[in-house]
Amino acid sequence: MSIPAAFVAVILIWSTTPLAIQWSGQGGGYLFGVTARMVAGALLCGLVMLVLRVALPLHRDALRTYAAAGMGIFGAMICVYWGAQFIPSGWISVLFGLTPMVTGGFALWWLQEEGFTPFRILGLVLGLLGLLVLFGSGATLGGQALFGAVAVLVSVVLHSLSAVWVKRVGANLPAMAVTGGGLLVAAPAYLVCWWLFDGRLPEELPLRTLGSIAYLSVFGSVLGFMLYYYLLRHVEAGKTALITLVTPVLALLLGAALNAEHLGWKVWLGTLLILTGLACHYWGGRVSVRMPLAGKEE
Repeated sequence: MSIPAAFVAVILIWSTTPLAIQWSGQGGGYLFGVTARMVAGALLCGLVMLVLRVALPLHRDALRTYAAAGMGIFGAMICVYWGAQFIPSGWISVLFGLTPMVTGGFALWWLQEEGFTPFRILGLVLGLLGLLVLFGSGATLGGQALFGAVAVLVSVVLHSLSAVWVKRVGANLPAMAVTGGGLLVAAPAYLVCWWLFDGRLPEELPLRTLGSIAYLSVFGSVLGFMLYYYLLRHVEAGKTALITLVTPVLALLLGAALNAEHLGWKVWLGTLLILTGLACHYWGGRVSVRMPLAGKEE
């Protein structure tokens, strides 16, 4: 698959995932929703790998890669599902818009990728300002909204750390193998967590909940993760995270249109600040490279 096509597919999947996460927790609870999604996703991924004869390598670097991917799939996703109970679905995507900055920090420290230039520092400041504005808007939603937003921010950190860890190992595995291995690590952890803290099977689930779980299992877990790790293998970790430049706006519009979520001016202002910060973070690195070259030409 071409890199641009993979980017577009991941953008569409990640834009619809926050709303599907909220709907999948209705009727059975968030733990049942995320556990059902990941277990079904692991089974489906295993079946696809058997049909396509994609091997699951078990050498040392492969196992380290699965552990890194599994940490992101389990730790990051369970935080998102818990936090989604208290904040609008569009907020999830907006908060995940901070991923490039967090990923860039980990990549600088762990992968020796491009450092922080003045423009990137400006981007970080704008992102933090946007976060403060968003938190201010959350005051109208009650105290639990703050806890939900913090949970999603923890998810961002775990997701970014997982991505850089996979890149750091550098096992050069097929994207489907990374997805399958990561799901095999995460699915049992979800089952244990659900059994310890809930353990109840819902007697009846709304059709929208079942559809959301099925959608997240196929597209969110298998196809989405596979395309994400495909991109992670072929481009820098920090640039992969730039998908979040587009998804917040689409997710906010979907939440308003399909879930009657209120979008006040503070939400849009916070989103604009975060996205502007992301643009500075990305293109600031390019500006710092071009300026010395222009001086030499003169």
